Amino acid sequence: MSQTNLEQTPSGAPTANTHTNTENVLLDKEVDKDLAVEPPKEIATRSGKEYIAMSIFCFLVAFGGFVFGFDTGTISGFVAMDDFVERFGQLKASGEYYLSNSRTGLMVSIFNVGCCIGGIFIGKVGDMYGRRMGIMFAMLIYVVGIIIQISSDDKWYQFFIGRMVTGLAVGTVSVVAPVFISEVAPKQVRGTLVCCYQLCITLGIFIGYCTTYGTKEAYTDSRVWRIPLGLCFAWAILLVVGMLNMPESPRYLMSKSRVDDARRSIARSNKVSVDDEVVEAEIRTIQAGLDKEALAGNATWMELINGKPKIFRRVLVGVITAILQQLSGINYFFYYGTTIFKAVGMEDSFKTSIILGAVNFVSTFANIWAIERLGRRLTLLIGSVCMTICLVIYSALGSARLYIDGYENTTENTRKPVGNAMIFITCLNIFFFASTWAGGVYCILSETYPLRIRSKAMSVATGANWMFGFLIAFFTPFITSSIHFNYGFVFAGSMLFSIFFIYFFLCETKGLSLEEVDEMYASGLPAWKTGGFIPEAEKEVGQV
Repeated sequence: MSQTNLEQTPSGAPTANTHTNTENVLLDKEVDKDLAVEPPKEIATRSGKEYIAMSIFCFLVAFGGFVFGFDTGTISGFVAMDDFVERFGQLKASGEYYLSNSRTGLMVSIFNVGCCIGGIFIGKVGDMYGRRMGIMFAMLIYVVGIIIQISSDDKWYQFFIGRMVTGLAVGTVSVVAPVFISEVAPKQVRGTLVCCYQLCITLGIFIGYCTTYGTKEAYTDSRVWRIPLGLCFAWAILLVVGMLNMPESPRYLMSKSRVDDARRSIARSNKVSVDDEVVEAEIRTIQAGLDKEALAGNATWMELINGKPKIFRRVLVGVITAILQQLSGINYFFYYGTTIFKAVGMEDSFKTSIILGAVNFVSTFANIWAIERLGRRLTLLIGSVCMTICLVIYSALGSARLYIDGYENTTENTRKPVGNAMIFITCLNIFFFASTWAGGVYCILSETYPLRIRSKAMSVATGANWMFGFLIAFFTPFITSSIHFNYGFVFAGSMLFSIFFIYFFLCETKGLSLEEVDEMYASGLPAWKTGGFIPEAEKEVGQV
């Protein structure tokens, strides 16, 4: 690959000719005004057909979400499989094997701890060596984790360690992939393409459910859980092959002074020549943003607190939004879905999990539609209101009407019509989550931060998301044993809080470039008015 001779600051941003480049951008704007020349057509205003190549590339990156989803879908079935319980469980005095709450919680939740560590620390590989290399390195770690799990015979702690290692990989991908997509995608379809990451997560969950159901029906030995784990090797290979054919992020290349490579990346993504005016327009936009960041110096962790414009507020909003996604209770249903449906009297809870996975996957298409049509704020607000209602109904039915006498989980003590109603409400709740919060949060996190601190801020936000995922996954068996279906009221209260949080603090980033988001925060507009924000560049074009 060719590389220019521009010098770099410690942050990797080009400094040579910085002022010249900035002056050229300003001069070109003035020339356009004076001659009344129509500015170059932006990538985001091109016809739908010209997005096809870009969409394919972004979907290759988004496939990293499938890896995460497949793990979520399979572990839910593993903890309910007889062979798995006999190998990794404990023996009662009666001779029956079982998984204790603590062992179940640890084996399920340690994955989230690994994700948190991977997102915060290993995610930096994407900054140092490129987004593609970051994802491929993560897949190497992922394969090691799968080998540790699949080779475990009867040592639960070996399986536990393997899940933590795979978590390191998935956490890395969860930081790098949405950032990669947001840096490659045109602003008018960026939300849609970032939501493809969530679409792949839901597809992975659904395929995971189907796989465990299939092996449960076909085998009774260790193949029942080892075959789903073995399939993970195929997912890793597919993702690596996809990255080998993916152009690198032009923003990353520009930050490393590889301007010619950035031109080729933009041209390849948009199926145009390197000399096309669209490529030059995008290069100038990225360079202008990098120039501003270079003037502010190298990014440090302290900048997440004292950076401008309003970096601390943006980090805090991202962290709270990420935490609220976990406090929606969605992983309560996905991690322990099979166990939950046994509790409401379902004879084959694996089949019900497949239904939930299908609802989750199909509903994500509504999210892809809503995130661009309705905007980020309204989409999340609708989801919060609807999920609050669903969770209240679900919890009220479970705590007051499901069992005839006490909380004994037997067929004779369960009102099946109430159980069926709870499953319907669960499907409805998953529909509202998948069509709003699921992809909306990834979209918001990938758009909120400037390039220089994006990976650090994304690491903090996703780290908070994973840690709360760990807490929910670990403590859920204990909490449900104590307060049963009243647990849902906790999630309902969180969603009620999110309504006020979104309205007063979450800014609208729909249709804005990553540089224009900075401009919006610098303007000081309150969150509920940001939907009407017009960037200065668009104002100038309107005045020509």
